[in-house]
Amino acid sequence: MNTFYDNLSEKLYREMPDTFVATNKVMLNIEQFEAGQSYVTAKVENRYSDTVKVNIQGGRHGIELQETLFNLKGTRPQFAYVMTMIKDTGEVFVRKLPVIGVKDWLLIYEDDLFLLAVKDAYDELDIRVID
Repeated sequence: MNTFYDNLSEKLYREMPDTFVATNKVMLNIEQFEAGQSYVTAKVENRYSDTVKVNIQGGRHGIELQETLFNLKGTRPQFAYVMTMIKDTGEVFVRKLPVIGVKDWLLIYEDDLFLLAVKDAYDELDIRVID
């Protein structure tokens, strides 16, 4: 039985495709967030053992993917599900974000995810990209 961060997380969890349906799935282990004025950053390792920057900020709703984290092969996915578990409560947090581009780093725009990162409330992100 999962408990959810909010009603939206519960709804999106039920519609989120499993690993086999998602065209791309990445699990990011985040050791530490560094807070800026309106964003948080973290460093993760891609499949080539290169360090890639993750940037999470509030504001517009969307995600800009990083090519070496996702096997895009020239495709432009429509949206991505971002899921994490809150450390202290065990609640599941899920958001569905439109893919708005591809950058040299992973850039996520989502207010609640940003606020939770500032509080260091999670340390993993499960991202499932859908064409």
